[in-house]
Amino acid sequence: MTHLRDRSFYEAIAPREPLRRILARDVDCDVCVVGGGYTGLSAALHLAEQGREVVVLEAQRIGAGASGRNGGQIVTGFSVNLTTIARNLGVSKARMLWDLAEGSKSLLIDTIERHGIACEMVRGYFFAAVKPRHMNELSEELAAWEAFGYRHARMVTREALPAIVASPVYVGGMFDAGGGHLNPLSYARGLARAAEARGATIFEQTPVLALKRGPRPVLNAQGGSVRANQVLMCAPYLEGFLPEARGMVVPVTTHMLATEPLGAARARELLPGNAAVSDCNAVLDYFRLSADHRLLFGGGASYWRTEASPSLVLMRRLRRVFPQLTDVACEWVWGGQVAITTSRLPFAGQVEENIWFATGFSGQGVTLTGLVGKLMAEAASGDSRGLENLAGLRHRRFPGGALRTPLLALAMAWYRLRDAL
Repeated sequence: MTHLRDRSFYEAIAPREPLRRILARDVDCDVCVVGGGYTGLSAALHLAEQGREVVVLEAQRIGAGASGRNGGQIVTGFSVNLTTIARNLGVSKARMLWDLAEGSKSLLIDTIERHGIACEMVRGYFFAAVKPRHMNELSEELAAWEAFGYRHARMVTREALPAIVASPVYVGGMFDAGGGHLNPLSYARGLARAAEARGATIFEQTPVLALKRGPRPVLNAQGGSVRANQVLMCAPYLEGFLPEARGMVVPVTTHMLATEPLGAARARELLPGNAAVSDCNAVLDYFRLSADHRLLFGGGASYWRTEASPSLVLMRRLRRVFPQLTDVACEWVWGGQVAITTSRLPFAGQVEENIWFATGFSGQGVTLTGLVGKLMAEAASGDSRGLENLAGLRHRRFPGGALRTPLLALAMAWYRLRDAL
């Protein structure tokens, strides 16, 4: 049996990188970025390109968190449907958010190409319908996309499915040529190298212990402190530093597996076009092929920190989708947490004249974080228009206080039952 690993498959196959410096003295700088994930690294890169003096504080290693171990899926839009956004927030805000999401995809591709980041990026994404209701929902979503001028997606019937995914459980879906997938750890490391090449300083294994607000905020860490003119808080969980963030995000635990290598021919039989796939269930499955022809499969979600036998759970889900893989072994299982908001839209804004924050990308971090980091850099340099659009969204706190986790676990159980029915 394959047991849960303490590092991801991506880390296991990647070349080992030397440890960057650990903060061991007091430092002064122009801008301090807290968090070395996609958001913080993008902000640091854009600030460094402006000539700003930037220090990044990362609690672990670059890519150790969700930015280095996620599904690597490049998805159009948000974790909530555009039709739902338009119904809840109105067409004008839906248009603003759509433009932001599309700008995120464009920036992601431009960043990869401009900085020569080798991260195995592939175009093509498929939203798989498990039941007829999903086909109706996808048709409505496609119409909403097309109303905003999107021309890269199309509906797929059951008869056309074998050209995209060789699974008997789907009744059709929507193919999006504008989506895709990449190696998330390679992308994170590439962003870090690009930021450093332009003058940013990154400290690893330097968790921030306290933030002292003021005209020149101070961030205290175990080995020293950083005093800065401005601070960008880009870590996922900010309650300990910003009271304004209390109850705004919760961590969801999710797991992935990597099968043994399938070989090029068998891998392409499963996914002939090498598209990334996710289904339309509330508790969804998502998967893609790796560059060495493995199936990388994720599924389920838990509000508890751990889940019993994630390898057994994931292999059961995988073999339901691909019953032809009963002879294939699982070689690697890993997991971690994703920060989500009640709206499934990012939570970002400004809490002081010189402190900005962003968190809660709700599973869409590969795509959205780059642009949000850029908007934070622009706000710190005097142009806050882009970030203000995002900060203007209303977010509700998760209810429950001390009962928050069991209440959310109960809600997740309801969604699992709804998917099953």
